[in-house]
Amino acid sequence: MRGLVLISLGLSVLLVACGDDAVDPPSDQADGAPAATFVGRGRCAVCHADEDALWQGSHHDLAMQPATKKNVLGDFSDQKLEHFGTTSTMFERDGKFWVNTDGPDGEFTDFEVAYAFGVTPLQQYLVKFPGGRMQSLPLCWDTRPKDDGGQRWYHLYQDEAIPHTDILHWTGPNQNWNFMCADCHSTGLSRNYDLERDSFDTQWSEIDVSCEACHGPGSEHVTWSEERAAVGEQGTYDGTAQQMGLVTSLRGLPDARWVIDKETGQAKREGPPPSANQITACARCHARRTMITGDVHGQTLLDKLVPALLREGLYHADGQINDEVYVWGSFAQSKMHAQGVVCTDCHKPHDLGLRSEGNTLCYRCHLPDRFDTKAHHFHEPGTPGAQCVSCHMPSKHYMVVDPRHDHSLRVPRPDLTEKIGTPNACNGCHEDQSAAWATAAIDRWYDKPKRPPHFGEVLHAARNGAADAAARLLALARDPQAAGIVRATATSELGERGDPETLAAVESGSVDPDPLVRLAAARLLSMLPVETRLRIGDPMMDDSVRAVRIEAARRLASIQDGVLSGASLAARERGIAAYVSAQMVNADRAFAHENIGLLRAEQGRLDEAVAAYRTALRLDPNARNAWANLADVHRERGDDDAAVRILRDGLARLPDAPGLHHALGLALVRVKQYRQSLKPLGKAWVLDRGVARHGYMYGVALMSTGQGRQALDVLESVHGEHPTDRDVLQALVTIARDLDDVARALRHARTWQKLDPQDTALQAQIQQLEQRLRGGR
Repeated sequence: MRGLVLISLGLSVLLVACGDDAVDPPSDQADGAPAATFVGRGRCAVCHADEDALWQGSHHDLAMQPATKKNVLGDFSDQKLEHFGTTSTMFERDGKFWVNTDGPDGEFTDFEVAYAFGVTPLQQYLVKFPGGRMQSLPLCWDTRPKDDGGQRWYHLYQDEAIPHTDILHWTGPNQNWNFMCADCHSTGLSRNYDLERDSFDTQWSEIDVSCEACHGPGSEHVTWSEERAAVGEQGTYDGTAQQMGLVTSLRGLPDARWVIDKETGQAKREGPPPSANQITACARCHARRTMITGDVHGQTLLDKLVPALLREGLYHADGQINDEVYVWGSFAQSKMHAQGVVCTDCHKPHDLGLRSEGNTLCYRCHLPDRFDTKAHHFHEPGTPGAQCVSCHMPSKHYMVVDPRHDHSLRVPRPDLTEKIGTPNACNGCHEDQSAAWATAAIDRWYDKPKRPPHFGEVLHAARNGAADAAARLLALARDPQAAGIVRATATSELGERGDPETLAAVESGSVDPDPLVRLAAARLLSMLPVETRLRIGDPMMDDSVRAVRIEAARRLASIQDGVLSGASLAARERGIAAYVSAQMVNADRAFAHENIGLLRAEQGRLDEAVAAYRTALRLDPNARNAWANLADVHRERGDDDAAVRILRDGLARLPDAPGLHHALGLALVRVKQYRQSLKPLGKAWVLDRGVARHGYMYGVALMSTGQGRQALDVLESVHGEHPTDRDVLQALVTIARDLDDVARALRHARTWQKLDPQDTALQAQIQQLEQRLRGGR
């Protein structure tokens, strides 16, 4: 899967003084940042020897290791691997491990392996580069047993060539260890990036994922422990984390327990709900996310990171995992999460094994005589089909050989496969059968069970242009029974559509108890009229959660100062400073400077916008958005000729970038080079038929240059790819009507009417076309 996530928010270091009578606003000055320092595993092991012994040899322990004979598992005995015409050689020399492969210029070079990365089911290898960079080789060692297909070299991108000019080449920014990998494979990591020099001085307190990676820096806890020992105190202590000098407590609550309800056969939690600390600690690395601070422990989830929503491409419409999303986003959808299950209910925290193997793990909360029986699962005991995870946690392979279980813990729904094309566990095993066959089997087994509506049907409807999608999205966004990540996704989808229901979603979402929903609402503020945006967004700038208040301030950036009160101006200043600071957490990435450029352009600070885009292109000349946005700043200045030059420069480097071809075509239209615009507009559509706007604009441009029949041909092809795009349908109706092709115009108008049956203007147009077709005018 060739995908990148570019999300950004931030942490501010600016405080604005308030009057004596004012309520102190939420602080974005690294609130929660501990004064404690890292002490190292050796000091922890003095008191926690049992936990240390369990940790040794775990995946966390072996997350990253120096490339020694003991640690390197791959066969470097002059082994060769051919991949799309590129043959790499793995060999040893002078007691060190080397790989001869294509470098950043495409030339073959010997690269020394500095570190081994991971241990099972694969091991990767890191190479040092100038500027403090380390890059991850795409040549991996499959550590599985030979009988399971392992003990071999393989390339991560098995089905496509990755030349040195590709954005996924191993020497490029998207395979850079410092940004992509380091903070989740080492402890106490500081990237120490120098923007002016474009270099790193990355440091860690420990090379692997050690105690303080999860528990936070331990110096104050050590001090507490030593002071306690000095006065002779011994045994366990049930004080708060703060009293014990801990940054955060990951322990469960002593007065809470799971009790099996014999009537249902399932466990219920008795006592107070669990703290969010544990899941938050795990989600820092086990989520598809963007950090909005440095490595700060002891904060709520959205105070330190922004997780990805159930976006198309990352997840299937029903929330099942698709791209590599690292567990949290699927678990956050689950009934288990809603009921208070946390990671260590199933996983051991130190050796990382399961608390029990096979179905016995599920016995902890589900009575085996109710659920681990053929009467429940209808498979022969002991077979794969009788395993709980086969049906409720199907797996998908990532990095070619690494199976990862979907943690949404769902009931198989082959009926949804029939309706919306999502995968299901039944056909994951029974690949030779249809989804209808699987649905019929479930009907027989469970006497046609009730199948409740699923949010996946709503998201699928929205993504396929259903006429009632907006109303259904709004209902889902407001559904208190739906998981927060689902409601936030529904809110976000409304924003992408731009429906009138967006306002209602922002209104309710802005005060939702779940901060992820509030964040999704904040992102849509800029779609609203200024007065409404300010009314809803102003209080959001003082939200209790950093991610929300930063996003709200960003979306109010373009509002004139004179419209805001003094308190609101101060809140926006804090929030915008926080937003910029957040981008600089990822200052080594072009997208951070693109985001700053967009902000400055919106504020009318065009020189700063140009500087930000130029910085983005200095860091990554392949940053397509930076080329397009830089040209757009010049358009805003009224210099369309400069915009055209910049886009041509970008295309000289990125000839297959459809967005740049599209932007160039529009720029040529603005300078009245109408016929010259046809080639880049057409090229954009050829390169990416997934974007209806590319084909639509090409068709409109053809019509504008007197090529109406060719325009209809193009728009028909666009309609075939995007049958619910209303702009395309409107263009087909209008152009066909103007060319006196009334039958075609009427056909498309009726198709359009099925999408918008309440559109009275469209109904009138259809009546006029029907009259023309009958011979009247």
